[in-house]
Amino acid sequence: MSEEKIALLESIAERQLTVVPDLYEIGKEVSIYIGIPFCPTKCAYCTFPAYAIEANRGSVDGFLAGLHYEIAETGKWLKENGIQITTIYYGGGTPTSITAEQMDALYEQVHRSFPNMERIRELTVEAGRPDTITEDKIAVLKKWNVDRISINPQSFENETLHAIGRHHSVEETIEKFQLARALGMNNINMDLIIGLPGEGIIEMEHTLVETAKLLPESLTVHTLSFKRASTMTKNKEKYKVASREEVAEMMELTTEWTKQYNYEPYYLYRQKNILGNLENVGYALEGKESIYNIMIMEEVQTIIGLGCGAASKLVDPQTGKITRYANPKDPHTYNERYKHYTHEKLAKLSEIFEIKNFQS
Repeated sequence: MSEEKIALLESIAERQLTVVPDLYEIGKEVSIYIGIPFCPTKCAYCTFPAYAIEANRGSVDGFLAGLHYEIAETGKWLKENGIQITTIYYGGGTPTSITAEQMDALYEQVHRSFPNMERIRELTVEAGRPDTITEDKIAVLKKWNVDRISINPQSFENETLHAIGRHHSVEETIEKFQLARALGMNNINMDLIIGLPGEGIIEMEHTLVETAKLLPESLTVHTLSFKRASTMTKNKEKYKVASREEVAEMMELTTEWTKQYNYEPYYLYRQKNILGNLENVGYALEGKESIYNIMIMEEVQTIIGLGCGAASKLVDPQTGKITRYANPKDPHTYNERYKHYTHEKLAKLSEIFEIKNFQS
C-alpha cells in the first residue's frame, strides 16, 4: 500500500472519531436502514433492488403495508428492550419515488413506532433522483425533521445521463437542488461517478465546475464498477469507458477539487470489478459528515434493515461477530412473506442481544 493511501486511511480514522467520539462504545445501540425498492427507471450500472415504479404500481401499496408492519413490530421490540437508535437511513431504490402522502404516512409510522426519536443523531433520506423531488415532498421531509438528503447528479453531462438510463436532465438536477435549498434543506449530499461511459477528463472537469456552483455539504465520489448483474455488464460492448490511466487521472482531479473547496475524506470503501482498482470516497465539509455512513463502514453496531431488499448486519455487542440477514429483494416475495421475515429477524436480534423469552 502506498504512503499516500496509508495517510488517507489514517486521516479518515481520525476524522471519524472527531465526528463520533463514542464510535467504539455504541455497540448496544442500533441504526435503522429502510429500503424503498422503487425508482423512476433502473440505471445501467445498478444492481440494487430497484424496480421501475410505473411498471410496478400494483406492488406499491402491498409493499408499504408490509413495511409499516415491519416498522411497528421492530419498534415494539426496541421499546420493550430499551434499545436506542443512533441513526435512520431511507435508501433503496429511491425513497422519494413514492407519493408525498405515502411518505408522510411512512414517516408518521416511524415516529409513532420507534423509541426516543428526539435522541436520534441523524435522519437521512436518499432523494437521489432529481425527477422524484417536488415541493410537497420536501415539505414532508421538513415536517418530520429529516436533516440530511442526497440529490445525485452522477454526472453533469446530459448525454451521459441518457446513456445510463436516467430520465432527468442536468438542468433538473440544478433546479431541484436549488428548490431544496430554498425550502430549508441545509445538509445535502451529492454522488458523482468517475468513469461513466463516454466520459473522460474534459467531462469530469465540467462536472466539477458545475458541482462548485452548488457546493453541497458532502460529496460521495464513486468509481464505476462493472457489477455482474447490471445492464452495463451484460452489454459491455455498448459502453465505452476510459482507460485505467485516465480514470486514475480523473480521480486525482477530483481529489484536488475537494481540497480546493475544503472537503475532507471521512469514509472509504472498495468494490469488486471497480475501474482502475480504485475506491469510493465520501467527502464532507466540517461538521457535515454522515454518521450512518461511518456506522455501516466501521461495522461497530447492528444495522437493522427494514423493507424490500434491506440487509441487516447484526453485530454481537460482546464479541463483534457479524451475522447478516437479508429481506427478499423483489416486492412480490416481500409482500407475501414480510411477517415471516420480520419475526425471524427479531428472533435473531434477541439472540444477538441476549434477550430471553422472545415470542415471535
